[in-house]
Amino acid sequence: MRKYTIGMLVVNQSGVLTRISGMFARRGFNIDSLEVGVTEDPTRSRMTITMTGEDYDRDQIVKQLEKLHDVLVVREMIPESIVSRELILLKVSASSANRQEIIDAVNIFRNKIIDFSPESLCIEATGETSKIEAFIELMKQYGILELCRTGTV
Repeated sequence: MRKYTIGMLVVNQSGVLTRISGMFARRGFNIDSLEVGVTEDPTRSRMTITMTGEDYDRDQIVKQLEKLHDVLVVREMIPESIVSRELILLKVSASSANRQEIIDAVNIFRNKIIDFSPESLCIEATGETSKIEAFIELMKQYGILELCRTGTV
């Protein structure tokens, strides 16, 4: 099984996301992450979906997406030829004993502390998926209190 990233340009109107996600569900495919946002043209939205499967699964999804009238462009994103980022907001337990260690880790990963309290730190992290995964794994030892993550952009 491989992870695939599919980029789409779609019509910016209500119901498009429902039709696309419904198509995945009807065919038994799971969406690992989904990101949608309006483009420079307010009548168009860019949608990025990541999924896990085989080449056959990816081919079927792309063919089905191309048939939807709200979908204008569908492309598989090749990891070696794209720039991609994720964003997480992470709230981690921080005592006076470990606060400096966490701050050092945040700085090494070039992330930002966006809020703090006597018992926790809220961190904003952006980067490629591998960087985000490594940072999350590092923060687990301190106790992750909350985590909110975007999809691949």
